[in-house]
Amino acid sequence: MGIRSNLDANFDFEIVDEFLDHYSMMVESMEIMIIDLSKVNNYERSVNELFRVFHNIKSASGYLNIVPMAKLSSFVEDELEALRSAKPPVNEETINWLLDISDMFASWQDDLKLDNELSKLRYSLLKIPDLEK
Repeated sequence: MGIRSNLDANFDFEIVDEFLDHYSMMVESMEIMIIDLSKVNNYERSVNELFRVFHNIKSASGYLNIVPMAKLSSFVEDELEALRSAKPPVNEETINWLLDISDMFASWQDDLKLDNELSKLRYSLLKIPDLEK
C-alpha cells in the first residue's frame, strides 16, 4: 500500500484531497521563493512566505501522520526562523541547501501522486548550512 492509499484508508477523502491540492501549490512555489532569498528587495517577503509554507506542511503532515514530512518541515522551519532575523541576502550554500530540501518535497509529491511509499529522506539534507555570509 502506498502513501496515498494509506491516507485514503485512514482519513476523510476531502481532508486528503485538500492536503494534496495545497501541498502541490506549496511545493511548486518553493523554488521561486528560495531563489528570491538572494535578492535584497524580495528577501523579507520570501523568507516569511517560506516559513509559512513549511509551517503549514508541518501542521498538515503532522495531522495526517506523515512523519518524515512533518519532521523535515519542522527542521527547515527552525532554520527559516533564524533566517528571518538575518540580514539579506542569504549565501549560496543556504540557497543550494533549500533547493535540495525543495527537491525532497517534490519527490514526496511524486510519491503521493503515484501512490508509492515515501522516498527515503536524504540525510545530507540534515546538515545545516553555514547561515553566515
